[in-house]
Amino acid sequence: MSRRAVDALFQALYLLTDIRFILRETAPVHELDDEQKVRAGKAIEKLKKQVTILEEELS
Repeated sequence: MSRRAVDALFQALYLLTDIRFILRETAPVHELDDEQKVRAGKAIEKLKKQVTILEEELS
């Protein structure tokens, strides 16, 4: 596995942790306010980039 793939994997895990934290803040109903929606959206966009890198490196 390349260094780039390993870095992408760890970045993806950190981003998922960020999303998990947002969900924990809003438990039990998970109604996000505008700021949380922006944070979650940014994390998801970054996560997609990391998954793309993983797909490129591992294919």
